[in-house]
Amino acid sequence: MRVVLAGMNHRTAPLEVRERFAVDDPEPWLAKLVAGEEIDEAVLLSTCNRVEVVAITRRPDAARHRLRSFFARELGRGEPLPERHATQSVLYEHTDTDAVRHLFRVASSIDSMVVGEPQILGQVKEAHRAAVGAGASGPVLSRLFASAFAAAKRVRSETRIAARPVSVARVAVDLARQIFETFEDKRALLVGAGEMIEAALEALRGAGLSGVSVANRTPAHADELARRFGASAHGLDELPGLLAGADVVLTCIAAERPPLGVVLFEEALRARRRRPIFAIDIGVPRNIDPEVNALDGVYLYDLDDLGGVAEANAEERRRETVRAEAIVQEEVERFDGWLSALQAVPTIRRLRARAEAVRQAELEKAAARLGLEGETRSGVEALTRAIVNKLLHAPVSRLRERAERDEGLAYLEAARVLFALDDPTAPGAEADLLDGSKGGGEEPGSSGGE
Repeated sequence: MRVVLAGMNHRTAPLEVRERFAVDDPEPWLAKLVAGEEIDEAVLLSTCNRVEVVAITRRPDAARHRLRSFFARELGRGEPLPERHATQSVLYEHTDTDAVRHLFRVASSIDSMVVGEPQILGQVKEAHRAAVGAGASGPVLSRLFASAFAAAKRVRSETRIAARPVSVARVAVDLARQIFETFEDKRALLVGAGEMIEAALEALRGAGLSGVSVANRTPAHADELARRFGASAHGLDELPGLLAGADVVLTCIAAERPPLGVVLFEEALRARRRRPIFAIDIGVPRNIDPEVNALDGVYLYDLDDLGGVAEANAEERRRETVRAEAIVQEEVERFDGWLSALQAVPTIRRLRARAEAVRQAELEKAAARLGLEGETRSGVEALTRAIVNKLLHAPVSRLRERAERDEGLAYLEAARVLFALDDPTAPGAEADLLDGSKGGGEEPGSSGGE
């Protein structure tokens, strides 16, 4: 089995590209991915800053091609993937150990726009839960994501990377504090009721702002959040009046089109007599029309703008990241050992099956020639089985032991060559059909054909 990962994030793709590929419900997309022969298992992670697919495959070249097509033709609605540079796509690809390391870094928030932010681990867990619900995550991905969660837990408990937890929402509030000398006479409008909005609401309260309105598509959700923080709750139909009274606007709501457009802000500015509005859009796709930034009196920041602010505050976390990377590497090696051992299973199974087929064939010949029957035949059968088991014991034990080390794949390949396990004409090859395993380059542990 091989691990393949493809995706884009805040480093490779600007916001206007990422929002085109954002996914609200991953299950139907996952069903398409695992329906073909290229991909056996898959998880789709879609957050504000990344869209990635982690897949398990027996055919890595075919899987990589399928994922490129998936991003361009399906998530991208048929539009060609934009280029980051003259010859470099916004899409990155990782295979095997590199893919495992990337996933572990994401889950541990080392790869986040704000290093150490706490939301990403929950988002990765939710992505895996969705894949399980869609029937797209099997035993290998379940083990891989369990290992990713273990790595993240170690990073958070053994380093200070998560000290004074920071999120994109908190960075947004810090930026607002730099714009306004005080929050005491200001009012904020928060559009949405999810984790990001909750984190922002908590940070705004901590900064001394008392006047807060929460607007959401489902008023009951806004009411639940508002009651916990002493804010007022509203529906999206009240946005015109709320925007006119807001000095700070922070949005993070799922919407195919921006619910806050130029006309809405123009009307709000007139009602405010041109008093400025500071707006932070952390939605993907964006919640505020980018053209709003051209209006005099509106200061609009999006996720990419916040990335620069986060980078300026990341020095302490960068020092802790060195320790976090060492932990991730340990967990990557642990998973690689497990995966290598898993790849040893089909090789060992085929070796035993072929040896047993040869034993049975030769026993039948001898029994017919010598007239073996009854207890005599049973005795000879037990003898031949014991000989085969003793001959296989040492090589099988060595394969299992070496499979968990760096040189494991080399030992597996050597075993397949020495025992002609990929030769359909070799003695005992008829057992392959009975065993149900695939031949050639498609079987786990084989290097042929890919």
